[in-house]
Amino acid sequence: MILTTSNAIEGKQVSEYLGIISGEVIYGANFFRDIFAGIRDVVGGRSKSYQNVVRDGRETAFEEIIEEAEDINADAVISIDVDYQTIGKNGTMLMVSVTGTAVKFR
Repeated sequence: MILTTSNAIEGKQVSEYLGIISGEVIYGANFFRDIFAGIRDVVGGRSKSYQNVVRDGRETAFEEIIEEAEDINADAVISIDVDYQTIGKNGTMLMVSVTGTAVKFR
């Protein structure tokens, strides 16, 4: 499956737009991870625990769009957009969403 943030793929001509597809992942904040991230913020450095959650969320959301694209026999997903947002009471949850346009080539 070809995935790209661009709206065209060199050497390929879109014959059909199959629609917008998306994958969303929502993670609740973990109390202990928050404590250690807070300590890390005080002493400096990168918060590996949060980085891992963001990376996992992004990978899972991409897996979802690939699955959806395969279900409709798409050749590629173009114009992909990745968004991160905190949601829930006091922003305690992280949402990762990936959207794009599924297409068929000639």
